[in-house]
Amino acid sequence: MVTIAGNGMGDYDFSNLEIDFCKFDKIICDVNFKENAKNILKLKYKEAKEYILKNYKNENILYVVTGSPLFFSAGTILAKALPKEYVKLINNISCKTYLLEKLFISENDVEIVSLHGKKDFDLSKFLQNTYTFVVCDSFSIQRLKEALKYFKSEFISTTLGYKLGFKDEIIKNIELLSFDENSLDLTAPFVLLIKKEFNPTPLISEDCEFETQRGMITKKYKRQLTLQNLDLKPNDLLWDIGAGSGSCSIEAYKRYKVKTTLFEKNEQRVEFIKQNLTNHYVVDTKLFIGEAQEFFEKLEEKPNKIFLGGGGVEVIKKLPFLYEKLDENGIILINAITLKHLNLMLTTLNNANIQYEIHSLSLTTYKGNLDLVEPERQLFQIKIKKETK
Repeated sequence: MVTIAGNGMGDYDFSNLEIDFCKFDKIICDVNFKENAKNILKLKYKEAKEYILKNYKNENILYVVTGSPLFFSAGTILAKALPKEYVKLINNISCKTYLLEKLFISENDVEIVSLHGKKDFDLSKFLQNTYTFVVCDSFSIQRLKEALKYFKSEFISTTLGYKLGFKDEIIKNIELLSFDENSLDLTAPFVLLIKKEFNPTPLISEDCEFETQRGMITKKYKRQLTLQNLDLKPNDLLWDIGAGSGSCSIEAYKRYKVKTTLFEKNEQRVEFIKQNLTNHYVVDTKLFIGEAQEFFEKLEEKPNKIFLGGGGVEVIKKLPFLYEKLDENGIILINAITLKHLNLMLTTLNNANIQYEIHSLSLTTYKGNLDLVEPERQLFQIKIKKETK
């Protein structure tokens, strides 16, 4: 029989557990726990799991995990690996519940993301509710600073929960974007509660909501068609090559919560992109300044989707490389507005034996009180799907 119990908040000990320890043949806990006895085994998770799976029928085992076994814990993973009749779970307070109780905040107002042992987090949950609770490790603050690179300090307010339940517990407001990471020992347990202090812009934006250079922007209706044809999913990585104003990437983030990488060589457009990223509260984006093709081979990331809205002849020559770089089941979508570039694109793809489909789009809008005709340039759209090998 296995009993999985959380030790709650505080030091690595059993002081918060109201359990008769004498009835257990073995007590298993993490190597950080301070308790010592003949029947206590201090093991890492993999070793603990192996021991429990081997002995759960023959011994009465207590497995003590930190915090709550129901909150980002190995306890529930192990419980699912055991027959139900051989496992019992005893809950305890989690770091999230502990902090929310201290700050009088409803759980209904909070989303949760984990950066503990991770580089990436779920963008569909981050800054989507009033509060975002972040489970952290020593690298998390730097990772968040990177993700919020284009944010102003007034866009968020942050509460640090440091060593919760310990004698030297700290709960205080911090300026996350300028926080001195050397001011605390970040190897100690801590969490962050980030409050959203801004009202998001509409998911579908008007063209006038973007700073542009002489109208260098994928217009609204073509932008929506482009995003639709990219088949975007939350947390996809989207490369936007020849980003212009950044409107496609920005709206892709707002609508689908994708991670974006933008490439733009024109310095004035770059400044507009930066301003647009700030104005639309875009999280977890990268901007590469210069000839896009010079960065492709240097990046280790494999994009799920690639949108090519500019970049010129040298980028077009790189289409076979981009196809190889693309993740399996990924999509490349190319918008071409000149027959010269369209011909070069098709020749390049055909020579590389890359399958594609192509559509043309002619669009005329009518504006103003007089419904004045405003035709847009014809668009050729090439869609390439990379199937699983």
